[in-house]
Amino acid sequence: MITATGKQPKAETTGGPALDVERIRRDFPILQQRINGKPLIYLDSAATSQKPKCVIDAISGYYTSTNANIHRGVHTLSVRATEGYESARRRVRSFINAARPEEIVFVRGATEGINLIAQAFARPMLKAGDEVLITTMEHHSNIVPWQILCDQTGAVLRVAPINDAGELLVDEYRKLIGPRTKIVSFAHISNALGTINPVRELVALAHDRGAFVVIDGAQAVPHLKVDLRAIGCDFYVFSGHKMFGPTGVGVLYGRFELLDRMGPYQGGGEMIKSVTFEKTIYNDVPHKFEAGTPDIGGAIGLGAAVDYMESVGLDRIAAHEHELLQYGTAALSAIPEVKLIGTAREKAAVLSFTVGGIHPHDVGTVLDHEGIAVRTGHHCAQPVMNRFGVPATVRASLAFYNTRAEIDALADGIRRVVEVMG
Repeated sequence: MITATGKQPKAETTGGPALDVERIRRDFPILQQRINGKPLIYLDSAATSQKPKCVIDAISGYYTSTNANIHRGVHTLSVRATEGYESARRRVRSFINAARPEEIVFVRGATEGINLIAQAFARPMLKAGDEVLITTMEHHSNIVPWQILCDQTGAVLRVAPINDAGELLVDEYRKLIGPRTKIVSFAHISNALGTINPVRELVALAHDRGAFVVIDGAQAVPHLKVDLRAIGCDFYVFSGHKMFGPTGVGVLYGRFELLDRMGPYQGGGEMIKSVTFEKTIYNDVPHKFEAGTPDIGGAIGLGAAVDYMESVGLDRIAAHEHELLQYGTAALSAIPEVKLIGTAREKAAVLSFTVGGIHPHDVGTVLDHEGIAVRTGHHCAQPVMNRFGVPATVRASLAFYNTRAEIDALADGIRRVVEVMG
């Protein structure tokens, strides 16, 4: 049995540079099932990724052998749970190369992380007329919190445009960073287009003008090796469920000196050192931002997911997914009715497309009958859809457990859609 503090098993991989994907797939129990009588082809990892058995076992192991609250107990189970939780924090720190474990705050996901930054960091310093800069390609989670903040403070929201390939227009972005720009926030990778932004360049341009930088890394951490000290941003957020971990847990990274000067986001237990009716003394970073009982099992599962990804190898994951993306781009481009939305030169494993005049929901329904799971709709990125003049797209998002054969099945399924509905 795997305990909360035990070493997680390695993924089944070969010794060579390429992944043995069929062996990898055996680590994911859900991929063994059939949908509508067909083998499941899961192409929706940008919405949520599937979980390897070691992650499932780590969560189950916590609840069956360790379940106790953390930090406040001296009994064995509480000590064991605390070590499992804090071990996960240390493993996340190493995974993204943060400077110290205290820079890792556990939250519910990237969405909560951005809201925490907006309210606890940005709101106290913004004045009427100050500016927040985002981009056209953002997920709603990196738009709405800043709109709320601007309504609260009188700040102005600016938006950097993208080109027809879905790439950020860096010269326009540079021009929009002015003397009143206080916060710049952008996606590392677009969830709707797959575009990989030049984050180090964008951070440097913002810092040169004195702005603080927030990066939404929800789509990047599962696919690329992320080195936050090399990137140099002030804040970075991501979600566990998109990186083969559980739902309901995520990470906010912040530079220690910034987190240390921030006030708390929520009040309650754990985030305090002392409470009287006259005065409360807040806890140290990161506990100051983790009010109440956290998702202990989720954090332990996230730690197991980090171990799993590192055992597979981030470079090997990226190489396999890049090859799949190239193969998939060619396969779908060969279908006359398919129009790819998002053709950036630097791109992650997302194929977003339309099929003639057929509504994306209808495409998704027909594909589901073939056992193929794709996402249809605006992908919580309505401004992106507006930019390309479409109400919605079909999105096939890939992970390292996908294969060329599944891409072939997707292409065949789209041809059937055209035959039936075209």
